[in-house]
Amino acid sequence: MKTLIQQSNLQQQTLWAFVFIAILSVLFTSCRKKDLDIQQNFPFEVKVMPVPKELALGQVAEIRLTLVPSGNFDEARYYIRYFQEDGEGSLQYYSDPPYLPNDLYSLPEHQFRLYYSSRSKVSQTINVWISDNFGNEKELSFRFNSKD
Repeated sequence: MKTLIQQSNLQQQTLWAFVFIAILSVLFTSCRKKDLDIQQNFPFEVKVMPVPKELALGQVAEIRLTLVPSGNFDEARYYIRYFQEDGEGSLQYYSDPPYLPNDLYSLPEHQFRLYYSSRSKVSQTINVWISDNFGNEKELSFRFNSKD
């Protein structure tokens, strides 16, 4: 009888040893990476309210934009630059000084207004690029026909 009890205890200890080894192997194989995979790159969309199709010399068009990221990451930074393809004019953020073409400017807000001032009697086209610090970029094009 004593041998039977000893065999039973030995089998129980062996079973617990296997369970312990299985738990340890799962823990060690699942924790091989030192860094967690945390998504930091969130592509974004740009929503644009309708803008005037025609501008007269000296007239200002308000361009309302909203950046809509696909996720929320506190360290995402957004930038803007533009290029005047046709005509002549200037683009500025609220009451800031006008932007210089092809220079990169920081955007402090996700919802903002740009103001394009016409300095031309011909049709005008501006291309605006909005990018983030992860390399995502959106291009917008605005064309204003000449208004007599």
